[in-house]
Amino acid sequence: MKNLCLEKIFEAVYKKISEDLFKFLYYKYGPHDELDDVVQESFVKLWRNCQKVQPEKARGFLFKVAKNIMLNKFKHEKVVLNYQNNMLKNIEHETPEYLLEEAQFYQKYQQALSKLTDEQRVAFLLNKVEGKKHKEIAEMLNVTQKVVEYRIYTAFKIIKGEIKEFK
Repeated sequence: MKNLCLEKIFEAVYKKISEDLFKFLYYKYGPHDELDDVVQESFVKLWRNCQKVQPEKARGFLFKVAKNIMLNKFKHEKVVLNYQNNMLKNIEHETPEYLLEEAQFYQKYQQALSKLTDEQRVAFLLNKVEGKKHKEIAEMLNVTQKVVEYRIYTAFKIIKGEIKEFK
């Protein structure tokens, strides 16, 4: 049995199959800039698995690997395209006035947070920003759940008093 890990045998397989593999990819997926790269990447995978693949099975291995590489590229392109489309949908065209109001609100919010005690701020942010439950916060801070509820309640009351728009 021949061994694909021998350089001369691998080179012979490359010379015999590489052009056919390129043509297969071209006819199946059309003209793409990366077809040469896919052929090369397929042969790299064959080299890495040369102990496992018999020379007479190399052709099937290469065609299957190349096909999978192309399908993965298309899947990736689809994910990127969906992400870009979602980003475009999410972008709202805010007016400069809205952006200014948003910045002013954020500044008021930061000032209101600075007026809280450390315990109130931690409990409030864990609950409202990170979405932790009162019980989880109590375990994290090593206090009772009632203490956490009180801290969040008083923090919320202080913030509402500082920012009239806060709900």
